[in-house]
Amino acid sequence: MIAVVHHPDYVAPGQPRSGYQWNKNGAIRDLLRAEGDAIEWFEPPAMPRFWIERTHDPDYVTEVIEARVPPAKERRIGFPVNETVARRALVVPGGTYLAARLALDRGFAANSAGGSHHALADTGAGYCVFNDLAIAALRLTGEGVVDRLAIVDCDVHQGDGTASLTAGRAGIATYSIHAERNFPARKARSTLDVPLADGVDDDAYLTMLEQTLAPFLDAEQPQLILYQAGVDPFAGDRLGRLALTEAGLARRERLVARLAIARGIPLASTVGGGYGDDVLAIARRHVDAILALGNAFARRHADSIRVS
Repeated sequence: MIAVVHHPDYVAPGQPRSGYQWNKNGAIRDLLRAEGDAIEWFEPPAMPRFWIERTHDPDYVTEVIEARVPPAKERRIGFPVNETVARRALVVPGGTYLAARLALDRGFAANSAGGSHHALADTGAGYCVFNDLAIAALRLTGEGVVDRLAIVDCDVHQGDGTASLTAGRAGIATYSIHAERNFPARKARSTLDVPLADGVDDDAYLTMLEQTLAPFLDAEQPQLILYQAGVDPFAGDRLGRLALTEAGLARRERLVARLAIARGIPLASTVGGGYGDDVLAIARRHVDAILALGNAFARRHADSIRVS
């Protein structure tokens, strides 16, 4: 079974004047439920405030928790931060952390939300309130669960917040492959950035991904990968500038899984970007990513049992 982390608070009511599809997480949940016994469900606790404040400015954390984020920051985030959004912001990092702990035991686990890679120290941005990837990474290394981990970001947008929040932190390396001319206008510096020209297709993307991610993993030797599996490199994505097909996205997941499995690295995935009017189609791409990753690790586990 594929371990999937989900919390009821992931599914929040839509926000006015927001381009983010709030019902996407509910659609992801429902599509995964349709997989029946193939999925094993886990519900995370909220991330302790201590670890959020190790990552974000405590004053900003208070603004979110008390639902009094200033309008200027709400504009950067892309929607108002009310009590419902605040509850969601606390449980999503807990979900990414739990997925990581499950992956260390099982090889793979997925958070059905997360990937909020634009949130910065003292503000959210780009539909991201708290940076679950950075928070989970800092907790995992801070608790000594792992000594070294890598955050691998395949969203169409650079993981600027993740790179900024983890820069100089021992044991954390960041990789981002993204459309160079896309949001954010001002990029941060990841351990390794792979900027791509507009319109890159399946074959060119996958060649560049393998040529850069494999040596990155060999150089960093992480004990765990936190994987931002955004589906907005898809050619039809409203906020993307690349040209991957759905078959290309599936090949991406199999490639990332193969590189991790070959090196014996557990992997925990999050969702991330995916934008457009057809919420079900976007959710389907996220679910297909989770299933492709989970099935790849399951086959590896089955093969190891047969060999032994």
